[in-house]
Amino acid sequence: MWPYIIAGLVVLFLIILIANIKIVPQANAFVVERLGAYSATWETGLHWKIPFIEKISRKVSRKEQVIDFPPQPVITKDNVTMQIDTVVYFQITDPKLYTYGVERPVSSI
Repeated sequence: MWPYIIAGLVVLFLIILIANIKIVPQANAFVVERLGAYSATWETGLHWKIPFIEKISRKVSRKEQVIDFPPQPVITKDNVTMQIDTVVYFQITDPKLYTYGVERPVSSI
């Protein structure tokens, strides 16, 4: 009876251990919180997360992104109204500020 319980606990421990090994892919960053507060920003590579204490709050892509805004009316110098279409290219350089700096970062652009 006892060997089965010990074997079950060892298997459970190994599952928890393996589940908390995280690999951050190229061109990404993970923002990590420890007990609800900012702890670190993980860059590319292999990282270890403390079980039940740390969590990955946001996975941020550092690739250049495109947002297409709806056409907006504009009045020119000679009082002609026309529609202009806007496309914004942006890249996130600081994942911490992107996560915690603004409520809705894409809308703030």
